[in-house]
Amino acid sequence: MKQRVLGMILAGGQGTRLFPLTQKRSKPAVPFGSKYRIIDFALNNFINSEIYSTYVLIQYKAQSLTEHIQRGWRFGTFLADYFITLVPAQMYRYEELGPVWYRGTADAVYQNLHLVDNYEADYVAIFSGDHIYKMNVAHMLDMHRDSRADITIATFPMPAADSKRFGVMTVDPRARVTEFLEKPDPSTLPGNPTTVQTSMGNYIFSRRALEELLETNVRNEEEGYDFGKDVIPRALRDGYNVMAYDFLSNPIPGQDTPNTYWRDVGTLDAYYEANMDLVSVTPEFDLYNPEWPLRTAAEFSPPGKFVHEAAERRGQAFNSLLAGGTIVSGGTVRDSVLGRRVHTHSYSVVEGSVVFDNVEVGQHAHIRRAIIDKNVVIPAGTRIGFDLEEDRARGFTITENGIVVVPKSYTF
Repeated sequence: MKQRVLGMILAGGQGTRLFPLTQKRSKPAVPFGSKYRIIDFALNNFINSEIYSTYVLIQYKAQSLTEHIQRGWRFGTFLADYFITLVPAQMYRYEELGPVWYRGTADAVYQNLHLVDNYEADYVAIFSGDHIYKMNVAHMLDMHRDSRADITIATFPMPAADSKRFGVMTVDPRARVTEFLEKPDPSTLPGNPTTVQTSMGNYIFSRRALEELLETNVRNEEEGYDFGKDVIPRALRDGYNVMAYDFLSNPIPGQDTPNTYWRDVGTLDAYYEANMDLVSVTPEFDLYNPEWPLRTAAEFSPPGKFVHEAAERRGQAFNSLLAGGTIVSGGTVRDSVLGRRVHTHSYSVVEGSVVFDNVEVGQHAHIRRAIIDKNVVIPAGTRIGFDLEEDRARGFTITENGIVVVPKSYTF
């Protein structure tokens, strides 16, 4: 009898370091790569791995994410086990405490253990909804079964100096995890390593181990409410079989090169750089692999359009991504990612920028190294990204690397 795998995507993060992009939306709902949302990549990984039963656990500022999934991620109604269902924080397990939001990643799953029971899952794949990557989860699941693991953690090698935002683990030659440290100070890591194995925040649990650990850790409040900080260390102390899955060994159908691309877009600079990764001639993260399709909510936009062909008034784009409904009208787009229904007018220039849906760039405007959120009308002649003090005076956010972020619906 085929074993049953339930997917759970943790999509409740506030994404405070992505402000102002997360002022009115959660981090997984932030647009990415011209036409996608960040959560689309986790959903595609499950679908392409034949995991068709998925709960998406949401919490903060969830309206945008809710509309996106309800509009674009629906199966038919004939097969009960084919679903992508949103699960808001419902205070299901804590009636005696009064209303309780999800207090951590483990608590979010604990409050919804009834869904695991109802589905009669043998395995539960618990993945983060806010990273950019491709992953054949079926390959990781095969390792989990073959090693008879209780927990399998997807790992990614990282310089030790950059590891303080992640869980770090020690792995023996058989790929068994022997130690797990959540967000350690790099100077405290034993042996002063230059490279460490970090947790991607993606786990496969055997159902029995998941229920036992959550009942012990979360229900009894013995440790805490997070997988990395509390549940995984507890599992190691109690002798559970915790295995490490090497992400670099993950095979992607239709991709000849190793699968090495994984980005945590938790900061504005990291988000900007991940978008810029897409515009090179042969990007490491390929959106065009037909054997690993990347779906998103369908939108019935007209085709992109380029108009005017005079000497100085020419609609043109170089090394850029443009979504449907975008019109480049006598302007130039270079090394940029443009969303839906963006209109750049004559003699304007957009370079090295990420532009969300429904943005209008006026004549002779020049935008450089900027992120422009939705529904912004940029007046003719405006310059953004040239005088950072002027941009700061307008109320724009300036990142450490000098990227200018214009908030949603900003009025000049």
